[in-house]
Amino acid sequence: MDLGGMDWGAVLVAGILSGGLGAAWYSPALLGNAWMAALGKTADQLGPAGPAMAGSMISCLVAAASIEWLTTAAGVDSLLGGAGLGAVVGLGVVAMTMLSDSLFSGWGWTLYLIQTGYRATYLVITGAICGAWPW
Repeated sequence: MDLGGMDWGAVLVAGILSGGLGAAWYSPALLGNAWMAALGKTADQLGPAGPAMAGSMISCLVAAASIEWLTTAAGVDSLLGGAGLGAVVGLGVVAMTMLSDSLFSGWGWTLYLIQTGYRATYLVITGAICGAWPW
């Protein structure tokens, strides 16, 4: 696995945007209240958000590096090609593995759609950034 051809600027930008999307996605202004209701928890029960947000940001950066590596390895060099690659990973891999988890753990459709929607969306955006970078 050659990491030399990767554009780390794209990884950084995509990772930060993905983390920002998550902060908005799970905020009370968007889907945060529905997400907590689907979890059956309150904000107090979830505890401090800092450690979880830090871990989530790291996961976004690792996912962005993985998508950047895939776009480089596949020769993807366009916004639409990158978005398509992100959609394949987001919907074909992540959403399907999360579906299996959801079915066995009894998450319910609301929680599954909120969780999967965020991940698929940020992977499409990450793919678009990595595919089109540098602009």
